[in-house]
Amino acid sequence: MEYTMDVFFRQTWIDKRLKYDGPIEILRLNNMMVTKVWTPDTFFRNGKKSVSHNMTAPNKLFRIMRNGTILYTMRLTISAECPMRLVDFPMDGHACPLKFGSYAYPKSEMIYTWTKGPEKSVEVPKESSSLVQYDLIGQTVSSETIKSITGEYIVMTVYFHLRRKMGYFMIQTYIPCIMTVILSQVSFWINKESVPARTVFVTIKYFVSLLFCFEGITTVLTMTTLSISARHSLPKVSYATAMDWFIAVCFAFVFSALIEFAAVNYFTNVQMEKAKRKTSKAPQEIPAAPVLREKHPEAPLQSTYSLTDSGISAFDTSVKYSDIPFEQGHDEVLSVHLTFRLLALED
Repeated sequence: MEYTMDVFFRQTWIDKRLKYDGPIEILRLNNMMVTKVWTPDTFFRNGKKSVSHNMTAPNKLFRIMRNGTILYTMRLTISAECPMRLVDFPMDGHACPLKFGSYAYPKSEMIYTWTKGPEKSVEVPKESSSLVQYDLIGQTVSSETIKSITGEYIVMTVYFHLRRKMGYFMIQTYIPCIMTVILSQVSFWINKESVPARTVFVTIKYFVSLLFCFEGITTVLTMTTLSISARHSLPKVSYATAMDWFIAVCFAFVFSALIEFAAVNYFTNVQMEKAKRKTSKAPQEIPAAPVLREKHPEAPLQSTYSLTDSGISAFDTSVKYSDIPFEQGHDEVLSVHLTFRLLALED
């Protein structure tokens, strides 16, 4: 990754050859005088492009103090490389370094130190730390010595600690994905008999099935579109980010809902076909003949008593009665036998 900043780069060193005596404590010279004196050959090690501003005049400041101290300030626009590990994207944070040092002078000939100490040498105004996608948490400085074929060199490093803002990704990716998943789960709340069992006409049946199938396919395509658009704001990395895993889980929910609807619809149709076959093979009921009622003369009541030593214990009564139902064409009279058992008999 690459980031760009606009800085005022100040360097101070002492050149004893430029000491002077006089009433003026600080000589404010034209920036063209810089080419007449020695200056450090500072360069940015991780810089990809550095531009010195020259409008409307070269943005440089050159001062010489009475004791030979030189102040040299330039306004630069620097594009530097920032290695980023995007595993936690878009909830990630990064420390972007800016490394600089001498190009030709080794440690034995020139060293770098922070003018105001490590804590106050780097100043970032609040109005300059407003970024679109990141929040600047703070900055830290360090120095190290690196070895090369030509010797040991001192490298000064400034780390800018950044944290990504979540607002853009919540609006563009997270909320649409969540709403799409919720929409895909509507099929779980639909009665399986409703599609297409409760549709009267065949046309409505296939229209409803097609409607819910189209809804499932649409949610799958929506998730695919959101995944592609989310990838456009990222470099092409070979590993999965947190957003990739989130979209993959959402896609799994949406796709499983589509498969669930297709499976339930298929098995419901199979059950309906089986029910139709059973109905067609079942024997038809024959309507019963009408029942007529005919009056018959009453028959006498016939009773049979059973006696024991203690008295009457039970009696059996056979009665033939009229006004009973029978089928047309039958002349039989039904006989009903009644049996009574007495529990006690008193005088």
